[in-house]
Amino acid sequence: MERKVPTLASEEIDLYIRTIYSLLRSTNRVRIRTLEEVHAGINSSLHLLARTETPDVSSFIYANLRLPDCMSQVQAVLLGQSSTVFEQSGLKNIESWQEVAARARRRRCFYNGKGLLACYIASRSDIDDVVPIMTAYQIEWNKLNALLLDWSDQEFNQLSPESAEDLEKLAERLLISLEDLLRLKTIWGDRFIPMLHDIRARKLDLEVQLFSGSLNEYRRATRYWWENIEKNFPDITERPVYLISSNPHSIPNLLSGFALIQQDRLTQFLQTEGDEDLLAEWRDISQEEVPSRPENFLYYILKKYQSTSRGKDLIQAQADYERDYGIHRIPSEHAFDVEAQIIALSDLNPNTIDPRLTPETFVGEDADWSFLAESNAIILNIDYPLGLAAYNLLVKIAEHTCPMLGIYIMGKAATLNGRRGDVIIPNVTYDEHSHNTFIYNNCFSASDVSPYLIYGTVLDNQKSVSVLGTYLQNAGVMEVIYREGYTDIEMEAGPYLSAVYELFRPKRHPVDEIVNLYGLPFDMGILHYASDTPLTKGENLGAGTLSYFGVDSTYATSLAILRRIMQLEYNRVTNN
Repeated sequence: MERKVPTLASEEIDLYIRTIYSLLRSTNRVRIRTLEEVHAGINSSLHLLARTETPDVSSFIYANLRLPDCMSQVQAVLLGQSSTVFEQSGLKNIESWQEVAARARRRRCFYNGKGLLACYIASRSDIDDVVPIMTAYQIEWNKLNALLLDWSDQEFNQLSPESAEDLEKLAERLLISLEDLLRLKTIWGDRFIPMLHDIRARKLDLEVQLFSGSLNEYRRATRYWWENIEKNFPDITERPVYLISSNPHSIPNLLSGFALIQQDRLTQFLQTEGDEDLLAEWRDISQEEVPSRPENFLYYILKKYQSTSRGKDLIQAQADYERDYGIHRIPSEHAFDVEAQIIALSDLNPNTIDPRLTPETFVGEDADWSFLAESNAIILNIDYPLGLAAYNLLVKIAEHTCPMLGIYIMGKAATLNGRRGDVIIPNVTYDEHSHNTFIYNNCFSASDVSPYLIYGTVLDNQKSVSVLGTYLQNAGVMEVIYREGYTDIEMEAGPYLSAVYELFRPKRHPVDEIVNLYGLPFDMGILHYASDTPLTKGENLGAGTLSYFGVDSTYATSLAILRRIMQLEYNRVTNN
């Protein structure tokens, strides 16, 4: 069979990757400035202005959101797979340092307050992610540093963030648009002026060091992760499992209904401290002037409210409430940050399940939830891992659970033929890691998602590419991908499918082949929602986020997955 492979080989990108790994083999810290030239040379779609003196605000924002806020004080980033690796390298008890987090990337990091940031990594994909992000951050920081130094101390110190005239003057000095400056002001918030002072005060010269890059350490970290789950829920090895790779909020929200019973408190928060646009949206929803679902809105507001001082008590209240109805949250310990949730179907309260998820939709008229009480199955929902970590986690989960009833993969992707908020359903995936082309029967079609999706479009029968990293793409690569008919770009499907192959075949996954995954002994589905449109000028991941409007596609895909699981479980229970 002849296959059209999106030949992604770019000499510049290949050189960049080889340079990163050759440098990280060093037992000393590596200066990020060593990578700046080769980084700029790949002409990354996320860093189009790397070589110019003009700041690339979209790239800087992208990097800011994926690094902890303390990054402005950091001198060196230390990478390791577990606390044991750091201890063996001479850093005792890094978890006693201040735990810090990025807003748009899950990676457990600890800051010692003296310039050192230690981060747990789950696979090689974390290196492919964090090193280019650090490099872009430093390049753009130093551009701004040079431009801010042109100002006299007196003029700079008199700058007022509330003055429209001062902001216009600042944008002009920084060679950026006022709109871009306001985007920086938004993401930095109260830190806007302090950040400008930090940038002006020093030129960045970041360092990075990798402790133990062995494959065995990644496996050991994965074992620590699994042992923590098994310790918290020993029955998992004896129960039938439906595995979902998604996020830590949408599945529990739909099954527990906690946000819905907090409606009065959440709407009161909106009226007193909430965003005016969100308050207007709620009024429109309440008066049925827009088709948005009130449930989705409340799920979104709950998370925002819990991030405030007034709403922090609801974090523990939600965990207690969920536990009473069979939903157990298990945070990771001493290793990478992938939260797990175990949901015992027999313990769910049918009265609190999202009203869109009713047995009538998948069984028929007069059906009810009584079958749940007879179920011994559980849902294992994991916060979607980054890249190759997906392979490690699925292999480990499959080693310790039996039977596996279904595997459902849901996550963000870039679309080359759609818009943000669209849902993409692939049945062919090219994996940059294994160079395999996987063909498979995706259990989902457009009709499974469309009833729940209000604003977007569902695109099924698509072809996806699992890439090495977000910065490791450029216009040439995108053109090749699109020309070969691939329209869905993400990072996890390929590694997951490599593991799926090993769940029903007697050997390790092949390399550089067409891999037929039809005839699996379990159900499997992949759903992606578009968060990025890289072929649209100026519209990359740094130029915008899904925010509230991403809730529509997130919950549409989550509902489709839960409906599928409930339908299969009804058939399994009633036919036994």
